[in-house]
Amino acid sequence: MKMSKFAVMLQGLIAGCCCVNAIAAHTEVSFASLDAPSGQAVVLKAFWTPASGIEPLPAMVLLHGCGGPYSARGALSQRMLDYTALLHGQGMNVLVLDSLTPRGERELCTQKLGSRQVTMLQRRLDALAAVAWLAAQSGVDTKRIGLLGWSNGGSAVLSATNERHADVAAAAVKPSFAVAFYPGCDAELKRGYQHTVRLLLLVGEADDWTPAAPCKRLAQQALRSTTSTEASVHIEAYPGSFHGFDSTAPLRLRNDVPNGVNPGRGVTVGGNAEALGLSRSRLLQFINAR
Repeated sequence: MKMSKFAVMLQGLIAGCCCVNAIAAHTEVSFASLDAPSGQAVVLKAFWTPASGIEPLPAMVLLHGCGGPYSARGALSQRMLDYTALLHGQGMNVLVLDSLTPRGERELCTQKLGSRQVTMLQRRLDALAAVAWLAAQSGVDTKRIGLLGWSNGGSAVLSATNERHADVAAAAVKPSFAVAFYPGCDAELKRGYQHTVRLLLLVGEADDWTPAAPCKRLAQQALRSTTSTEASVHIEAYPGSFHGFDSTAPLRLRNDVPNGVNPGRGVTVGGNAEALGLSRSRLLQFINAR
């Protein structure tokens, strides 16, 4: 997988942009999820970074993985900061959503899939609420609201755009495009994925946590099932890339993760410099297509 001169140049540009703008000011906001156990809605926490420019402007909801949106020190993680800066630099409003701490959780990665305290149903309802919140903000183009998620958050992207879910089909405001980095695709593949949005899947061929193969099958299924002339599905798979390839973190084995392709043996996580540059250039190409 040889990088073109353009991709190399763009990778350097992206890296420089994120280093300079990663501390872009954001405001903590709160709003109600559509998840309302016992009739009481969960109040979500999020971080809002509005863009400047000729309004209305597009907006993106960032959906964290099973580790949550924070670093070990409690601030927003480097991934959340970097992508906020990257998208903000493209003239996009950005909302980083926290689905865990409002429910008393810090992470889900070490919890078995069947016993996780925050479910995909809850994450889907959070994502739909975030889209509705964005649509109510002045200066946001309601026809250009997107979802961007990683891992568990990527699965939430698929769940929140699958029209086979009644709450998705009934949503008054829906995202118009969506991007999922290395999502778990099995659940929506088995359910049947029916979408009306433009979708981009970015996966690692060597991923032993959320494997690429089900996502490839989901993309094929989605292309066959869609009846929308606006909807399209794109998938990029990066050879030799593991879970979390869009970072500079070294490869390591996480023995504390009970899920994955080989349950009980842990999973491999870490960055791949080539896939990092290529995936970010593909992301920018996708979101700027319209």
